[in-house]
Amino acid sequence: MELLSYVVCIIIRHLSNYLNIELETDMTALFKALDDSTRRQILEMLKEKDLTAGEIADAFDMSKPSISYHLDLLKRADLVIGIKKGQYVTYSLSTSVLEDTVKWLMELVNKDKNKLSTKKIL
Repeated sequence: MELLSYVVCIIIRHLSNYLNIELETDMTALFKALDDSTRRQILEMLKEKDLTAGEIADAFDMSKPSISYHLDLLKRADLVIGIKKGQYVTYSLSTSVLEDTVKWLMELVNKDKNKLSTKKIL
């Protein structure tokens, strides 16, 4: 029984390391996507309504391949969803990643506040 418990602990440790790596990768993609003003402007545009790649490109003074690059980074970070409709791809905002990140940040802030409260009591 002890051997089984030991093996289970090792498996859980490795899984948690794997999950942390996935979380870091997701967070890295998210913050990389948000670190550019063009991509933030695209998100602001998509907040108002769904747009095609061409409609997004028309709002910027840059090449369509450059806009495609920005849209690809936003898709990789799961901030936008692209749905092909005929010959066009329509993009829409996906807020679930942002909601998860805000939740995580709030938990982090609350954890820090709890530490401060505990220190004041002691």
